[in-house]
Amino acid sequence: MTKAGQNIHILLKYNTVSFIATSVDYSVFFVLSETAHVWYLLASFVGLIMGGITAFVLQRNWTFKKKDGKLSKHAIRYFGVWVTSILLNTSGLYFAVETIEMNAITAKVLVSIVVGIGFNFLMSKHFVFK
Repeated sequence: MTKAGQNIHILLKYNTVSFIATSVDYSVFFVLSETAHVWYLLASFVGLIMGGITAFVLQRNWTFKKKDGKLSKHAIRYFGVWVTSILLNTSGLYFAVETIEMNAITAKVLVSIVVGIGFNFLMSKHFVFK
């Protein structure tokens, strides 16, 4: 497989895992915010944690296949990127809801797409699992 073909293959696997992790995140967010009436930022934070754990396990073991004994190195790097991602998602959600007065669910979708494409993938590929 060519280098371009490998990159496309990795991107497709990354997006598949992102879809799974996002499904976990959004399911938790929706259940907590809409059913249990938990404050939208706390519900988002809990969802992001659950989705982040899901993403790390699947990205490390399936997407990037980094099972070479560097778990602590990957985990530390992932944690730093993940915390930054949570901050970007939470602050973006807060801004969209409180300043622009956007619906919380719509805002969460838009903010997570921007952060996922503009930050998470690039940091995972070039820093966490390089």
